[in-house]
Amino acid sequence: MENILNKLAKSKFRAHFKLSQKDVEYIRQKGMQTIREHAKVFVSKRIAPAYIENDGKQTPMRNHPVFVAQHATATCCRGCINKWHGFAKNVELDENQQKYIVDLIMCWIQKQIV
Repeated sequence: MENILNKLAKSKFRAHFKLSQKDVEYIRQKGMQTIREHAKVFVSKRIAPAYIENDGKQTPMRNHPVFVAQHATATCCRGCINKWHGFAKNVELDENQQKYIVDLIMCWIQKQIV
């Protein structure tokens, strides 16, 4: 995780994403386990399918800490996932790939709230 997070931090676009105070308060209120559950749902429904009708536009830039983390970690759409993480487009993400994405999102969030 550290290796890819370091590479992403060198991207001007990826590095500009930060959690807002509102996001941090939301995380503290809900707890990390609930945020992880949200990430699992978002990934399974918005990212994992082989065909995504609005791919590249399915992840908002704000309004949930997981959305911010997805942009910071290049897990916001299948194009970014293919470019940064090497997972093929137009192929459903398997359980291990989904877990990797959720773990990466949560690792980035954890670093933001320390």
